[in-house]
Amino acid sequence: MTVLVIAESQQNHLQPSTLNVMSAALQIDTDVHVVLMGQGLSEVAIQAAQISGVSKVLVADDSIFANQLAENLTLQILAIVDAYSHILVAASANGKNVMPRIAALKDVAQISEITKVIDANTFERPIYAGNAIATVQSSDSLKVITVRTTGFDPVPATGGTAVIEALTVVSDSGQSQFVSRETTKSDRPELTAAKIIVSGGRGLGSAEQYHHIMEPLADSLGAALGASRAAVDAGYVPNDYQVGQTGKIVAPQLYVAVGISGAIQHLAGMKDSKVIVAINKDPEAPIFGVADYGLVADLFTAVPELVAAIKN
Repeated sequence: MTVLVIAESQQNHLQPSTLNVMSAALQIDTDVHVVLMGQGLSEVAIQAAQISGVSKVLVADDSIFANQLAENLTLQILAIVDAYSHILVAASANGKNVMPRIAALKDVAQISEITKVIDANTFERPIYAGNAIATVQSSDSLKVITVRTTGFDPVPATGGTAVIEALTVVSDSGQSQFVSRETTKSDRPELTAAKIIVSGGRGLGSAEQYHHIMEPLADSLGAALGASRAAVDAGYVPNDYQVGQTGKIVAPQLYVAVGISGAIQHLAGMKDSKVIVAINKDPEAPIFGVADYGLVADLFTAVPELVAAIKN
């Protein structure tokens, strides 16, 4: 068996999620290839070749992949996938866009957001907002899998000496056209890759209070900013701040929940964090059920005091 990992890159750097996907792949088989699709990939290919455990890096470098259109990415994967028993990608927006197309065109089932590899045919994945774990076994000749990266520790980014091989690039599908992209720029860490995250909830009361209370805390800890769905729906922050089942799934070293009650859909997105700290004035808030440390207090008093203590 040979396993294929679809790597994601941005601005000449591999996405950290690739290292987590590699961890899952190596639990299936030790012969793992990585495929890169994009434009101007020479630096990224070298980074991928250094990943521990990678035996070969396949590179499809062409302008038709510059904007990561799913139709073109799918055609390139279909051109090489018959050589593999498993194909894995992070359960990111791109991964969720490409993999169902591959599964449908190969007439196999997709196994979504695995969190554990039991054997080459059997996997675990969360269902019901993470309240139950399903064990899924597939007899398909090709396993098409998305990986919930929080379920796997990353492999080392260095130490590998993989061979780099250029692929014959497929023709543009002509099925879609890139129009524009709007991205949010921030000096803070990216939410899904951050080691420390501070998240605010509806208890903050307004967008102004969110920024007034949460930003100094994030700055003092060098943390990324997140939010509950209630805070996003109330317009405190943009959608890309949302942590939860319908937002981003995170598992940082430290997660600080401020004014978040702990609805099931939010817990599904952060309960795998290594250390969880909750600040809420309601002692019955569900968030305290998963928190390692809980502080029952008024956040408008407690958080500024915490910031002052950290700075001192």
